Amino acid sequence: MIGKPVHVAVAVIQDATGHVLISKRPAHLHQGGLWEFPGGKLEPGESVAQALKREIHEELGLIVDAHSPLIHITHRYPDREVLLDVHRVTQFTGSPEGREGQLLQWLSPDQLKNYPLLPADHPIATAVNLPSCYLITGGDPLDKGLFLSRLERSLTKGVRLVQLRAKSLAQSELCLLAEAALKLCR
Repeated sequence: MIGKPVHVAVAVIQDATGHVLISKRPAHLHQGGLWEFPGGKLEPGESVAQALKREIHEELGLIVDAHSPLIHITHRYPDREVLLDVHRVTQFTGSPEGREGQLLQWLSPDQLKNYPLLPADHPIATAVNLPSCYLITGGDPLDKGLFLSRLERSLTKGVRLVQLRAKSLAQSELCLLAEAALKLCR
């Protein structure tokens, strides 16, 4: 029987170029030999922010100066369940070093797919590769030309992910609108 989930604070540490830091788990640990985002278990009475700062300092010698929530993940391994509270660390002091003998690697987010990550960390890699914001279109567009013009303006301003919402359009109208929007997005 699997008990209460192990609550873990996890850091996606990004440098000024947007590269993220991962570390390789020592072979003798659970899921040893796989790569992971750094972090560790919360101690009794400790907040996620406190655990994040403590673990990153203990593991890597870094002082976390700024972080924000990124994603929450629950993952069940055959022998345990983990609850990952993942934060994006955007400001830190120091240079990372593997204080527990672990290998470290800075990667661009798209390189994460080339490393064998812990199964629980796969959703983190997906989240890291998503844009920081995305556009959700409003109500059904009455004027297709105006809608597409506004979409194009948003895309030129940097929007890279769009959710098209047009709930009351007929299927044929929605398909035409989606095709035109997709053409602009590409």
